[in-house]
Amino acid sequence: MEPFQQIHSKVVPMDRANVDTDAIMPKQFLKSIRRSGFGPYLFDGWRYLDRGEPDMDCTNRPLNPDFELNRPGYQGARILLVRENFGCGSSREHAPWALQDYGFRVLIGPSFADIFYNNCFKNGLLPIRLEPQEVDRLFQEAANPDYRLTVDLEQQSVMTPDRSVLRFEIDESRKYRLLHGLDDIDLTLQYADEIRRYESGRIKKTPWLFRSLTDRPSAAGAIDPAAPENDHR
Repeated sequence: MEPFQQIHSKVVPMDRANVDTDAIMPKQFLKSIRRSGFGPYLFDGWRYLDRGEPDMDCTNRPLNPDFELNRPGYQGARILLVRENFGCGSSREHAPWALQDYGFRVLIGPSFADIFYNNCFKNGLLPIRLEPQEVDRLFQEAANPDYRLTVDLEQQSVMTPDRSVLRFEIDESRKYRLLHGLDDIDLTLQYADEIRRYESGRIKKTPWLFRSLTDRPSAAGAIDPAAPENDHR
């Protein structure tokens, strides 16, 4: 994952509560597990006037001019401002994949669905929970397409254009992973030497557990307890 430090960006305000993962990434796109290429289908049912299908070229699809992501002033934004319970519904990991592939790196809202919230951190997205009144203020100000926020993960702060600072909480282990761009596999590989030493020691202590099937006695040479000569009754 790309390490997260500080982002200064436009903000897309999505003034809808209870946006579920099927709206973020519709079910017809769940066939792929590539983790990339989902950005063009983000919010597909709201973003386009036709129905999207996997591997469809979205270049010339008819856009919904009233949808937030299609408004010219918000193009290139890396921060998505949302309402309560964003990411509810199914646990599909394709939802954060699509948000990140589109270009978003930060989500700001009063609350997120638990599984979606956890999946964001696993995929390099920073979901920030602020107080409802703070989110209301940001929605009012972000109506201006030129509005920008500065998000500093190290300082756990969101700075507005007038230099007001909003603080947010984040688990230290999640903060560490985002700052260093570590997913679950990267985190495990940090202990690769210890894992090798453990496996090497285990092979020496219990070598019989690591013998291949070809090293074991063949079935032809094994004792058949059902054979008459082995009947001990």
